[in-house]
Amino acid sequence: MTVRNVGIQASGDTLTHNVPSIAQSAAGRAAVSACSSIRSLPSFFIIGPPRTGTTWLHEVLAGPTILPNPTKETRFFDKHYDRGVKWYLSHFPPTAPDEIVGEVAPTYFASAEARQRIANLIPQAKIVCIFRNPVERVVSLYRLKRAYAMLPWSFEQALVRDPELMQSSNYVANFTAWQAAFGPGQVLATVYDDMKNERQGYVDDLADFIGIPRFRVPDALARRVNDIASMTEPRSYYRTRGATMIADWCKARRLDGFVAAVKKSRLRRFFLGGGNEFPELPRDVMTRLSEIFRPEVEALETMLNRDLSAWKTPVTRESALAA
Repeated sequence: MTVRNVGIQASGDTLTHNVPSIAQSAAGRAAVSACSSIRSLPSFFIIGPPRTGTTWLHEVLAGPTILPNPTKETRFFDKHYDRGVKWYLSHFPPTAPDEIVGEVAPTYFASAEARQRIANLIPQAKIVCIFRNPVERVVSLYRLKRAYAMLPWSFEQALVRDPELMQSSNYVANFTAWQAAFGPGQVLATVYDDMKNERQGYVDDLADFIGIPRFRVPDALARRVNDIASMTEPRSYYRTRGATMIADWCKARRLDGFVAAVKKSRLRRFFLGGGNEFPELPRDVMTRLSEIFRPEVEALETMLNRDLSAWKTPVTRESALAA
């Protein structure tokens, strides 16, 4: 199966439609080869939701496909759409006609605006969803957001005050909406447990779906990445919050390289971490969450025709801290 770049291409300051791809003709191939500034919209999106191994997948797919660089998540379709397609395309390097372009964007999963905008702009896009034990996922997402000072509340308070935590756990409703927007054949449901336990097989299936040749997962990436277990409460909530806001401001103005350089430098320690370890959540809270999510898990079992009974019992601290 071959998925061609779809949607809009940009050459210099000019946007041109690419349906069908100009690379389909000999003249088109010559034109593309002669112009090194051609940039194409993605033909696939991995939409998570958050805390489902998307950072690891971004690392794995960064070689075989063309992804935004240096920022993993552009937030274009849910947050920066008013900045225009040209701004979005500037996140991608120039592409050759046979290269597959994609984006790993977990915040799109629960965003109706992102879903409709992608469907309008790139109706042929392939969509990949990843489902994880919802209790594990929501705890992991809370700790990530707390580590980056995106919220100041306790876990129980955040469940009430931060809509994303629960809305992104509405697996079946959101998945069904993506299927309705793109068609069942263009939306793939995958399970985080498969990625965790059989990484090569998971990546093989993913490659088949998005239309790239199968490839071996590098040994260096066979380990877990982006482990939340190494994160702590911020040493200073306001300092970390300020740094996060500045980083978002820079990214919106295409200063992604500066943000990436700071994150890799020793300055990172000044802004991130250094506080107390996250406390283990009381067992009664985990049990209550399991009961809250039980109907969602059972609906997902029916939809996927798969036994997910392990998701119906309270999770351990170790599993909740996994990437």
